[in-house]
Amino acid sequence: MRLKYPIEYELNPTEMDKGKQWLTLTLKNTGSKTLKRLDVELHSLDTFYLFPFIFPSGIGHYIGELKPNEEREVDFQVNANGSADVYATIRARKDGDYFGWESGWTHISVSEQKAEIGRLVVLSHPYTTIGKTLLAEATIKGLGKGTGLKLEFWVETPSGNFEKQATIDIKELSVGEEARYSAEFTPKETGYYIIYAYLYDGYKRISHNTDSIYAQEE
Repeated sequence: MRLKYPIEYELNPTEMDKGKQWLTLTLKNTGSKTLKRLDVELHSLDTFYLFPFIFPSGIGHYIGELKPNEEREVDFQVNANGSADVYATIRARKDGDYFGWESGWTHISVSEQKAEIGRLVVLSHPYTTIGKTLLAEATIKGLGKGTGLKLEFWVETPSGNFEKQATIDIKELSVGEEARYSAEFTPKETGYYIIYAYLYDGYKRISHNTDSIYAQEE
């Protein structure tokens, strides 16, 4: 179980097949106050590949109250087409006041996917200077045998332009094997840059990740 006070939580399973599946969220109140009228929702960071179904009653689940040390389970049906990160939110009442809570991200791996982007980092401090060339590095993790994978690096500039930095053919990876690929880019204006890495199997995007950095005058 993971803890973000006052809620201890766990989401299972973290590996599933494609198609309609169920996720079970376990919640435990580790605080000293009873939570009442809980509205519990599940959210996906990539709804293109994994999203919770919206039923006529809404996307969330209602729990009347969650007493100290009490544990409850709620189930969510999702449509899984690819791996993605999900998180849960709670809106409730505590001592008559509004209470809001958000879990950390849980990665859900979906079978039949050849690989995924595990990490994307810009090899620099959070701040850099205009004109300094930087290196963005993505770690690709093999999930199943397959060829024909390509990795694209894009950068969104402070002025809102998207610029492709590189397209790279990915070698065949065995299950669990990791490989690192990188691309250079040079900030030319002041502001935040968002770096995107997209992993494609043919024409289908099967994974992506982002990082950001701020550039300023020296």
